Amino acid sequence: MRSNSSPEPGFARADFTLPRAPDGSDAVYLAGNSLGARPHAARRALLSAVDDQWAAVGVAGWEESGWWAAPQRVGDRIAPLVGAAPGQVVVGDSTSVQLFGLLVAAARLRPDRTVLLSDAGHFPTDRYLATSVARLTGLTLETGAPPAMAPDERTAVVAVPAVDFRTGERWDLAPIVARAHDAGAVVVADLSHAVGAMPVDLDGLGVDLAVGCTYKYLNGGPGAPAFAYVAARHHDVLDPPLTGWTGHADPFAMTEAWTPAPGVGRLRVGTPPMLALLALDGALDVFDGVDLAGVRAASLALGDAFLAALPAHVEVVTPREHARRGGHVAVRVGDAEGLCAALARRGVVVDARPPDLLRFGFAAPYVTLDDARTAARELAALLA
Repeated sequence: MRSNSSPEPGFARADFTLPRAPDGSDAVYLAGNSLGARPHAARRALLSAVDDQWAAVGVAGWEESGWWAAPQRVGDRIAPLVGAAPGQVVVGDSTSVQLFGLLVAAARLRPDRTVLLSDAGHFPTDRYLATSVARLTGLTLETGAPPAMAPDERTAVVAVPAVDFRTGERWDLAPIVARAHDAGAVVVADLSHAVGAMPVDLDGLGVDLAVGCTYKYLNGGPGAPAFAYVAARHHDVLDPPLTGWTGHADPFAMTEAWTPAPGVGRLRVGTPPMLALLALDGALDVFDGVDLAGVRAASLALGDAFLAALPAHVEVVTPREHARRGGHVAVRVGDAEGLCAALARRGVVVDARPPDLLRFGFAAPYVTLDDARTAARELAALLA
């Protein structure tokens, strides 16, 4: 098990392989908000998929190895991590593809409305896709900061992240969803910087649709397939724009017309990236039986330790209040990319968002309090 320097004893750091520092030791890896560390279980699952399934049975793996059912089976493993009942989450395409489909499908749920309202500080892909979807659907794109979003009778869709990707500020989704629903709008939430770092209650909040990547706090690996959530109340009427054969009610009938599969399965598009999907399946073993409230408490404790060890003159742009903080802490510096590289040479791996932000991710499964304090000390030394 992990050392006493860890705030969360429910994890085993030995379950992960961490990147190496220049001296050959484990790096202090605080970039899990960008790409999570590799769980041993992900490696085992991938090797098994290649050697015991693909090599052993070939095309029969779609049935014998359960590949065909994997997008929804793995979705049901993610569902408890986002507060969703079974049957509402599917995995398979990239975050961008999933988000495009959900934004268009959301707009189609409100065909009499004229506005797509999006977070002004959304992740670039979210902004680009919102712009494109607005053009495709004839909606007018309006933007605003999540706490100040004011949907009205014109608003079809409200697109909002759970956590700001730059600053790490956590947005309270409850009032945002309430205001959207009071105005008759549909909410599409991006959970990419929240899932696996904190509890999320999509069903309880009444979120309509949601998307999230799996390669950050879920440790699914680079380019791991994303998930889409559709509240059960929309299943029978959801009209996705990408009508692929695997989302057909009878995919092997190869009919001329597309008939949607029941439930969330209609969001499936093409043949799933099975090796990546099975690696993610293995990575999720880390969260089996884990209380996400404990994960959240550990992440906040790690952030607190980091903040306490920082010199007072370092500008922290992430809110210090627990209720407003996500899984990473961002600081403003003069040369973010240069300092990011310098920290890596000292064995501390973080990431930079130009021009002036360094982001320190506190992924509870493998980051310790000692790691958090070491990162703060090394940054202080470089700034001095």
